[in-house]
Amino acid sequence: MTPTPRALSPAGRPTGWFPLPVSGLDRLAEDAVAVTLAVPEPLAGAFAHQAGQHVVVRHRQGGTEIRRSYSVCPPPFARDRLRLVVRRASPDGFGAYALGGLAVGDRLDVSPPAGSFRLEAAPGAHHVLVAGGTGIAPLLAMAAAALGDDPGCRVSLLYASRDAAGVLLAEELADLKDAHLGRLAVLHVLSRERREADLLSGRIDRDRLWRLLAPLGADVGGTTVFYLCGPWGLVEVAREALAQAGASPRQVRVELFSAEGVPPAPEPPPHRGGVRISARIGGRTSAAQMLPGDRVLLDALLRTRPDTPYSCRVGLCGSCRARVVDGAAAMGSQFALDAAEVAAGFTLACRARATTGRIGLDFDA
Repeated sequence: MTPTPRALSPAGRPTGWFPLPVSGLDRLAEDAVAVTLAVPEPLAGAFAHQAGQHVVVRHRQGGTEIRRSYSVCPPPFARDRLRLVVRRASPDGFGAYALGGLAVGDRLDVSPPAGSFRLEAAPGAHHVLVAGGTGIAPLLAMAAAALGDDPGCRVSLLYASRDAAGVLLAEELADLKDAHLGRLAVLHVLSRERREADLLSGRIDRDRLWRLLAPLGADVGGTTVFYLCGPWGLVEVAREALAQAGASPRQVRVELFSAEGVPPAPEPPPHRGGVRISARIGGRTSAAQMLPGDRVLLDALLRTRPDTPYSCRVGLCGSCRARVVDGAAAMGSQFALDAAEVAAGFTLACRARATTGRIGLDFDA
């Protein structure tokens, strides 16, 4: 029996988990695989997505539940399938299972697409993409969408990898470049392998970044928009370089895939005494109470509502995004919400601590 969406948020987003069958496994590198999931027709609407969005995969391993976020990447953009790039990050994580234990015909619990890392609506823009490692997955999808939807735009991609064997989705990237000659420029930089040009060998710092981007016509003026996706070190180098050059926050879109290397930030103090929480999730409102030992709001919510959305728990993916509708909260370091979302009252349950005795959260907003 084909599952159907069990609930819709007021914003029209389907909620819940859906067991999708694995229809394809393509080894991309020694430590990475592309997993294709079949989407039954009744779920086509629930899994419709925009380039740059991600899904969360839920997997039980050794009695422990693992959740990981993966961007949807091409090819293909189709109603009947999703394609995810999964890299092994540890010997016992979901990536190791995907490379060694997952088989065609298995089913994975997947949540519908979400996320605000998307293309800027700017006809005729120059989209400049800076990718590191698996950051190529959403950026390749965004490049394909931009080139296909806007004949007046152009795209420049700077892709940093460890070595040639670690370049992911190389064939898909080559096919896209062939399909849009003169509109897509690509530069590969390898940090652990020498290339003929010194500029294309080694780690990217601020000076090297601009020396790479300048020949592509990248600047901070006009309709240029920058998209950064990869590890923290690369993203921070690029973000700081763009800010120093005068790029406005509106011109720069950012998504991190890992918190590795992020310096620790001060955590906000918890509210003294118990905190009462009211949370609207999937159209239903529930109450929860902070107990001694709870670090963040998510800890208390999961006791009452195990269906509370979350994935990374470190403020990267934005799966636990909610609007504060009563009371107030403060967050530690986070990388999923931009300044406008924070100003509009949004928080991340995995990073938030209440600063008032009661707090109301709306995960459906």
